[in-house]
Amino acid sequence: MTTTTPPVAAGAQETSGRPTRAARVRKRLNTHTATMVAIVIAVVWTIPTFGLLVSSFRPENQIKTTGWWTFFRDPEFTLQNYQEVLFGQSASSGQLASYFVNSLVITLPAVLFPLAFAALAAYALAWINFRGRDWVYIAIFALQIVPLQMALVPLLSFFSRGVSLGGITLMPAWNLDGAQNFAQVWFAHTCFALPFAVYLLHNFISQLPKDLMEAARVDGATHPKIFRTIVLPLVAPALAAFGIFQFLWVWNDLLVGLIFAGGSDVTAPLTVRLAELAGTRGNEWQRLTAGAFVSIVVPLIVFLSLQRYFVRGLLAGSVKG
Repeated sequence: MTTTTPPVAAGAQETSGRPTRAARVRKRLNTHTATMVAIVIAVVWTIPTFGLLVSSFRPENQIKTTGWWTFFRDPEFTLQNYQEVLFGQSASSGQLASYFVNSLVITLPAVLFPLAFAALAAYALAWINFRGRDWVYIAIFALQIVPLQMALVPLLSFFSRGVSLGGITLMPAWNLDGAQNFAQVWFAHTCFALPFAVYLLHNFISQLPKDLMEAARVDGATHPKIFRTIVLPLVAPALAAFGIFQFLWVWNDLLVGLIFAGGSDVTAPLTVRLAELAGTRGNEWQRLTAGAFVSIVVPLIVFLSLQRYFVRGLLAGSVKG
């Protein structure tokens, strides 16, 4: 009795006969040359940050007379720089503790708001059929080419004067003061982030298997349930990637925070105060180095803790096979 083996699909033969594209890319990135190049880039990129960290702990007389690399020959530590920058009583000392809190209050909502709105909009543009959907997507994509600086004056007029048409007030002026100015900064950052966020998340959500969505609809799942139980878990790497981008952008932003938050210690972010220190106390290098490291420590923690999601979000869908 003879047995016959079932024919093997052409795709399976191709997969078994030669490596996939992902395997070929992985093989190229695992060479000794690629490893050495990555190490050199990492070292060169890290040296300035390491020098900033060392300088922030050096005494004033040493940091003003010698380079940070001389620390290894004559090591001497002090925490006085951080004490003056964070909790100093004089106006010239920095007083960054309150500004640090302001940056957190500004950044966290300015990341969560565009993430939530963009995820909903991206799902609607990808999986809900309605008239004019493609034109809406094109308009959102086109908004990415508008420079941020071009929108500052209209947006500031929107906050201070409201919106009027033919003498009819469609929306009154906001007239915010004090801590209420945080709302203006959140609104501005959300508006500036939405076009790119919708475009990025739409590319991920639209690539989800169509059979998966149809099976969910057959089981009676509504759009909110599909979005909550299927889409969000699958696009979590993309959400994390954009969240890191947005966090770094908002945390390091000076222009939007200076215009919409004001310069008072009630709402001004950390970058505004650091700019003032660099302009008025440019010779106090020990305070500037300590203040600069205070401003970068939170983005470093966020990036390092979410690095695996960031890389996964950037590579998702880049290779196939």
